Amino acid sequence: MIYTNSDGGSRGNPGPGAIGVIVRDEGKILTRYSAKIGNEVTNNVAEYEALIKALELASKHTKEEVTCLLDSELLVNQLLGKYRVRNPKLLELFCKVQKLQENFKRIKYLHVSRWNKFQQMADELLNAELDRLGYKRYRKW
Repeated sequence: MIYTNSDGGSRGNPGPGAIGVIVRDEGKILTRYSAKIGNEVTNNVAEYEALIKALELASKHTKEEVTCLLDSELLVNQLLGKYRVRNPKLLELFCKVQKLQENFKRIKYLHVSRWNKFQQMADELLNAELDRLGYKRYRKW
C-alpha cells in the first residue's frame, strides 16, 4: 500500500503559496516533493494543490490502493462528502481530485494531526520552499 502526506500553505492567506508532499510505502519514503504554487494563494487552495500533486506522484508507484493523510479537516470532510464544496476555485480543484481518483482501485482519505511525523515532514518541505524564495514566516508552530 502507498501512503501520501500532503500539506499546502500560504504566507498571508492569501499570499505566496507552496506545497510539500511525502509518498511512502510501509517502510520507506519513495518521494519528497515541494514547489511554489503562486503568489496569491489561500491555504485551502494550497491544500488541494498539494493533494493533487500527491495523487499524481502516488500513481507512479501504484494503481491499487492509496491512503492520503491530510491535516486539513475541511478537505477530508469535502472529499468524504460530509461538507459541500461551495467556493468555485475549490470546486475546480475538487473535480481534479475526483478525476485523479480514477487512477486507483481504492483510495482513502484520513485526517491526521499536524504533529504526525510524516505530516511534519510535508510541512517542513513547503516551508523550506517558501523560505528558499525569501518569503517571511508570519508565525511558527
